[in-house]
Amino acid sequence: MEFRDSPAEAAFRQEVRAFLDAEFPPEFAERPVEWGLFNGAGRAVPGFAEFMREWTKKLNARGWGAPAWPKEHGGGLSVKEQFILSEEFAWRRAPRPGGIGHGWAGPTIMVYGTEEQKREYLPKIISGEHIWCQLFSEPGAGSDLASLQTRAVRDGDDYVINGQKIWTSGAQYAHMGILLARTNPDAPKHRGISYFLVDMKTPGITVRPLVNMLNSHEFNEVFFEDVRVPAKNLLGEENRGWYLATTTLDFERSGIATSVSHQLIVRDLVRFAKESAVGSRSVATRPSLRTELADRAIEAQVESLISYRIISMQERGQIPNKESSIAKLYSSELDVRLAVTAMHLAGLYGQVTDREDARVLGGRIARFYMHSTTSPIGGGTSEIQRNIIATRGLGLPRG
Repeated sequence: MEFRDSPAEAAFRQEVRAFLDAEFPPEFAERPVEWGLFNGAGRAVPGFAEFMREWTKKLNARGWGAPAWPKEHGGGLSVKEQFILSEEFAWRRAPRPGGIGHGWAGPTIMVYGTEEQKREYLPKIISGEHIWCQLFSEPGAGSDLASLQTRAVRDGDDYVINGQKIWTSGAQYAHMGILLARTNPDAPKHRGISYFLVDMKTPGITVRPLVNMLNSHEFNEVFFEDVRVPAKNLLGEENRGWYLATTTLDFERSGIATSVSHQLIVRDLVRFAKESAVGSRSVATRPSLRTELADRAIEAQVESLISYRIISMQERGQIPNKESSIAKLYSSELDVRLAVTAMHLAGLYGQVTDREDARVLGGRIARFYMHSTTSPIGGGTSEIQRNIIATRGLGLPRG
């Protein structure tokens, strides 16, 4: 594993920094953002939506809109260049390319899609015209996803979908969704599932909000009632969808910029401990918080080393599997530890959620703590990640 940039990579890093200096306004760099593995945008900043439209065009013009995609689809950066781009954007808190479409739907379509599917969907993902959601989990099939019961029955040129999905992030905005549904109920559970690309405006689809304890609408229930999906929207082979889904999840668990996000949180917490009356009082009365902050700083650095391991595999043309689960497990558990440390610094003020209360960073600590409870669940629970690491990494027998 080579940690140093080659001369060409160092030149590319300077190019990215120069671009950010010239194109990313300082007022947006300092915009209030939420903390955590699943970063939210925070409060709306005047002019930011308009800026994002132009920002997307500028990134696409440079091949940075979906940097890991092949050049013919608008990308073309090497794995190391992709990492450099993500790292530099993360340190500036600049919006980075991402989402279900860029990170999971697009790559899976590239691997398994027909030429018609690639022409239809990939340009709209990279341009931002289409927002995607992931229709995998069900009320009775979350961690054990292969137990899903949503049915897809072939009827002429269509499949008719009936069932329910849950915890669907962003379904209220999505134009398209990647859907797993059972097409052969008599086959072993992993072998009777198919993978579909679904227009979210299709008649029969109902999206119902799930509002969390932060009073935030991120997740949804999605109901399918006799929804007709064209057979041409089947991705890959019928009944082979589980194997496509594992590829999708490998992409989902291969994030390489989260360590920067966590390092920035540590930096913010250290500043809070030094400069805030609340934080400095906590450190004065509880000196062990210095050690606790040091532990979090070290752990965020360890997280970056795990990311480099994944990058080195991708540079060799390998798809991370157990390694992605290690990264996901470590990052989500660190999210929780960081939130606990933040609460220790805030003390009783950690209950404040008011965005106008400057004593505890506009209530960011309380929101981070509550939101961190989702980190070991979303994208595959910590228990599932440990099972993958045990069986595929350590060769232990299945229980």
